[in-house]
Amino acid sequence: MKPIFADAAAIENAVKLLRQGRLVAFPTETVYGLGADAANPDAVRRIFQAKGRPTDHPLIVHIASVDSLTDWAQAVPDAALKLAAHFWPGPLALILNKKPDVSPVVTGGQNTVGLRVPDHPVALSLLRAFGGGIAAPSANRFCRISPTQARHVEEELGSAVDLILDGGACQVGVESTIVDLSGTRPKLLRPGYITQFDIEAVLQTELLVVSSQTEPTNPSELRAPGMMAVHYAPITVAMLCPTDRLPEIIQTLNFRNKKVGILAYSLKQAENSLTLLIHMPKQADDYAQALYASLRDLDSLQLDIILVEQPPETAAWRAINDRLGKATSASQ
Repeated sequence: MKPIFADAAAIENAVKLLRQGRLVAFPTETVYGLGADAANPDAVRRIFQAKGRPTDHPLIVHIASVDSLTDWAQAVPDAALKLAAHFWPGPLALILNKKPDVSPVVTGGQNTVGLRVPDHPVALSLLRAFGGGIAAPSANRFCRISPTQARHVEEELGSAVDLILDGGACQVGVESTIVDLSGTRPKLLRPGYITQFDIEAVLQTELLVVSSQTEPTNPSELRAPGMMAVHYAPITVAMLCPTDRLPEIIQTLNFRNKKVGILAYSLKQAENSLTLLIHMPKQADDYAQALYASLRDLDSLQLDIILVEQPPETAAWRAINDRLGKATSASQ
């Protein structure tokens, strides 16, 4: 399926397809989503089939405004309203106790549902025209690199998608922050552009933080996407490397005649013809926007290994380090 420019006619066509139970990929500020009518269990099942995603992994429902929260949530706590007022539309998903009529197909069998209002003109126009919730995980194969451009969706899912709306490159570039408000104390399930400290400042309370590198052993704890130990990963083996060890590791691999791709912000040039360097931005926001597209570019080159320079381990880089920790699997 070739992407089409997301003008008014394309959005009208997308709405028709969604109402027919078909799949529509669309841009958000974070990544491209693979959308289906969240009120149509058969349509939502097609998402799982297209992605190869296990059916016990819950989906996030995208809604047009905070007013739609009560269509999906059994109760809306004050904390949810405070966060929505500060961060919606925006890259924040809230986990709330679901209404009884919300399909377990959407929630992965959980008694909670994830909700967010995306901050992208195409996504918002689509949601307003559709008039309901759109269940939409990232538009890629399960556990692979998320798409931040329309062509990534085409390359990854092809004819499994009925329509791809092209709204340009995603501005944030990594998935939304996820906060669980279904219990007695707020939990940070997945870091993102909106930081733990941003959320704590609004709620005036500390969040419980779920370790991003520990996969839940109890299915009932799998309340949100992206909680697998391996996720966002290229097909090519990838290794996260400390800055001070990067030259040594590159030299060793070059000696073994390995074709090496590198994502780095400190190196100025590639070592030799066996090495391909993508020079990454030094600012966290710019790095995040470029990350998935850069990984995809290297992954397409039939390399032996991808090396990723370890970013700073500060709050601004937390979401990026979370994604890289899951995307890289080789040991140093």
